[in-house]
Amino acid sequence: MSPSVIASASLSSFRFRLITLLLVVVIAGMSQGLLLPLLSIMLEDSGISSDLNGINSAAMYIGIFCTMFFVEKPVLRFGYRNVIIAGIALVTLASLLFPFTHSLSVWFMLRMLVGVGDSSLHYATQLWIVSSSPANKRGRYISLYGMAYGLGFSLGPLGINLLPLGRAVPFVVSCCFFSVVLLLVLRMKNELPERHVGDAAAENRFVRTYRVAWFVLIPGFLYGLMEASMNSSFPLYGLRIELSQHWISLLLLAFGAGSLLLQLPLGIWSDRIGRKPILIACGIIGSLVFFAVPAAGSNVALLFVLFAIAGGVVGSFYSLGLAYAADILPRSIMPAANVIASIHFSIGSIMGPTLGGYGIRYLSLHSIFLFLGAAFLAFAMLGFRFRPKERTEEAA
Repeated sequence: MSPSVIASASLSSFRFRLITLLLVVVIAGMSQGLLLPLLSIMLEDSGISSDLNGINSAAMYIGIFCTMFFVEKPVLRFGYRNVIIAGIALVTLASLLFPFTHSLSVWFMLRMLVGVGDSSLHYATQLWIVSSSPANKRGRYISLYGMAYGLGFSLGPLGINLLPLGRAVPFVVSCCFFSVVLLLVLRMKNELPERHVGDAAAENRFVRTYRVAWFVLIPGFLYGLMEASMNSSFPLYGLRIELSQHWISLLLLAFGAGSLLLQLPLGIWSDRIGRKPILIACGIIGSLVFFAVPAAGSNVALLFVLFAIAGGVVGSFYSLGLAYAADILPRSIMPAANVIASIHFSIGSIMGPTLGGYGIRYLSLHSIFLFLGAAFLAFAMLGFRFRPKERTEEAA
């Protein structure tokens, strides 16, 4: 077989794998974007208090958080494809069981299992894309990964509109999508990641990362806090200001659409004028928008505009934070920064629904937006005090 034929076959295989992995990410994002508001609405309709509702919503993020401590070994041992298959199977089976019980404790466990499966397939998918992409196109493919997840997460809440057809219908439809993408995953050839030997100073990487880049690690926390609060607590807020489930799903879609539209432009602008000014500006605009939401009341048109703006300016916080970390940290400790950012995201995601639920019940119906506004404003103020102390080896 000629080298040109081999190269063509290799390129075709890579494209098929990339498209399949992106489809996995889209469907996983749809599942997560659907389950958060759908389950919150179902518990609200059952008369569950907002604080217990919020605690139950946090279970999925607890599963995501716990998975990070053991998912690397299965990927190294069994390969990318097998871990993705296991993650899809776990999410699908757990999702199918939700309609068969009303038990809060059982739902808590099922949500944790969804978090474990979702985190596993995301970890394996992202690592496979990064490790198999050519260096000169790696950034582009990672951007596609982020946009695929954002697209799925934005479309997911539309599944709420299937609820009138039957309690189980949204879950069954979600599982059907997973079944289709699973057939594509089964056609891929499994691969194992390369094993890396840690350096002697590995135990100091996390301390050094916090010392040098504490500010750029905050966006991961804020993104998790915002995403989980909007998808778990906003449906409760919407129902209590007498919005229909249809409008709630469309407003969440507007939030995700804003993020998709501005993600690439914000990345380009941050390349030109710097990550810090963009993060500070987005933090300030985001805080003002969140503060304005209570004043909009139940005006759907105004809420639609506010949500699209908020999603646009803060929807890229996680990726911009990591890009800023890459600007100021040596390449050797960037993996530590990624781990810390993931941990911060999980902590924020766990706190979001819990604080939102307690705030709605004990403080104010509008507390979720007041809290988010204050958090993003505090971040922007900290940005004016942050002075990077280190650069990457290339910049040095």
